[in-house]
Amino acid sequence: MKKTNSSANGFTLVELLVVIAIIGILIGMLLPAVQQVREAARRISCANNMRQLGIALHNYESARIELPSGWTTADDTALGAPGWGWSAQILPFVEAGNVFKNLNMNVEIADHDHEEWISLEMPVFMCPSDPGATIVDLNGHIEEDDHDHFHDLVLDDDHDHDDDEPLLVGRSNYSGVFGSGEITESPSNGNGAFYANSELAFSKFTDGLSNTFLLGERRTDYGAISWVGVVDHVDEPFARIVGAADHAPNSLEGHFEDFRSYHPAGVNMVRGDASVQFLGDNISEATFQAMATRSGGEVANEF
Repeated sequence: MKKTNSSANGFTLVELLVVIAIIGILIGMLLPAVQQVREAARRISCANNMRQLGIALHNYESARIELPSGWTTADDTALGAPGWGWSAQILPFVEAGNVFKNLNMNVEIADHDHEEWISLEMPVFMCPSDPGATIVDLNGHIEEDDHDHFHDLVLDDDHDHDDDEPLLVGRSNYSGVFGSGEITESPSNGNGAFYANSELAFSKFTDGLSNTFLLGERRTDYGAISWVGVVDHVDEPFARIVGAADHAPNSLEGHFEDFRSYHPAGVNMVRGDASVQFLGDNISEATFQAMATRSGGEVANEF
């Protein structure tokens, strides 16, 4: 009787280790590519959201002969109620008319009757690359070194809108462009598209709509941003609804109100003609600021 060699039908330990090592190398090579593809898809989805917002702003301007205010106040005080932001005002133009009709635009945002509605998740205002909470507590933010470090959501179903209680609002990653200067220096007179009670017609954009940014991306790990507007007792209230171009996008020296994104090497921006551009981090600060103003007369020649 002929004996069979059982070792000829299997792997040696060395061969098995080699196969495992090869598989590990292949997985290590493929994972970054998969992540890049996923991020590219998220960036495109983000740009589509911003495109919808750009179109909504155009439809609003066509209907009202002016853009919505950066945020609304009842008097000349930038922190006066009601505080509703440009994004809340365009809700009927982003297929959210049912939400809009339940908001009283003449009453302050923090009114109890608004609680259910201002805390809604609105996907059109959210970048899919942002890993943060979709509902944030504006009253739970403490500024430190130009960053808001506490931005996790703690739900409390039985709360009032006192300074020590949660003010839960839907997150946003898209802010109106205030202009090229610091928001706190002149919140009622920005040189961009949106500021307190701005209500600008497109005819005021003498630099040209295609040469002016209306909206840009913001990162929420620097502080909560929402679609509702300005609430007076919240830290850095104006920067929760508009952003400033006093620094280049994704600047390491920048502040909370700067435009930043979770996308590698740039940010999505909406031009006045409703087109969306992915703006690289290598753009000069001067050119970026020129594109953030509506009537500065600058020539932006890097595009």
